[in-house]
Amino acid sequence: MKGLKLFEIEKKPHKGLLTCEWVVLGYLVLTLLITFFTYTKLSHPEDMIWGRARIVATTAALWAVYRMVPCRFTLLFRVCLQLLLLGWWYSETYEFNKLFPNLDHLFASYEQGIFGCQPALLFPQTIDNPIFSELMYLGYASYFPMIATVTLFYFFCRYAEFQRTAFVILGAFFLYYIIFIFLPVTGPQYYYLAAGMEHIANGIFPNVKDYFLTHDEMLIMPGNSEGFFYQCIVSAHEAGERPTAAFPSSHVGIGTVVMLLAWRAKSRPLFYILLPFYVLMCFATVYIRAHYAIDVIAGWLSAVLFYIVLQTYWTVSKRHY
Repeated sequence: MKGLKLFEIEKKPHKGLLTCEWVVLGYLVLTLLITFFTYTKLSHPEDMIWGRARIVATTAALWAVYRMVPCRFTLLFRVCLQLLLLGWWYSETYEFNKLFPNLDHLFASYEQGIFGCQPALLFPQTIDNPIFSELMYLGYASYFPMIATVTLFYFFCRYAEFQRTAFVILGAFFLYYIIFIFLPVTGPQYYYLAAGMEHIANGIFPNVKDYFLTHDEMLIMPGNSEGFFYQCIVSAHEAGERPTAAFPSSHVGIGTVVMLLAWRAKSRPLFYILLPFYVLMCFATVYIRAHYAIDVIAGWLSAVLFYIVLQTYWTVSKRHY
């Protein structure tokens, strides 16, 4: 019966854009305006504009397919497209935040003031164990599988809530991306190398100014370099990581949103299966030096705020619809 419903023509298909597609369109327009205003200062503004044109064209094409064959399967494709494009949107935040002065020296100083040390520096040195290392990288690698698991769970098991879930996840992502555009913090894996490890160890945090305009080198990640998940993260970073998007931690933030959605689904097996991966991921962001500890705290706080705001907006908007 579920297989039949997947391709069953819907009696009342959604005629316009999905709410999550409107979120993407809103972010697209906002960043397009920023592109126009900063056109001469950007490295590849033409590519950024044409990239948006391709996204609009692809979104329109999938909308047309859905209108011709309005079923759950074609609707799923519409949502999956926007989720798959998040990587492209993420890498682009680096092009924008290069316009602003780097702030890592301030955030590293805040970290030192709060904790009396640099947790990202000491954590991997304190626990030098290959099994623990693999658990950390497993947790970090669980990020996208966790998102996919919760999204597909709602699609197959809570279909009435599927569009709300897609809206909350995509809405949270783009709220983080807006922060990343205007708040250029690269995180320890980039800043420690730029500032010099001796300076960091001695509690000295120099302002690297426009260093990241021409440099994107990062520290060699700590831990067991022969581990499977270690190599997975190294490959992922080589493919798409940029010196951007450290504060707040979107890994922790989106992971928290996903866990709140898992709890909302009222499926205890789903929640408790994901829980250990979520806990590992929160620790891993500091262990692999992708984030300062304050990024993690900010990720928790911002996630709860974004989740409440987005859920409330959905409820209010549908009530007035």
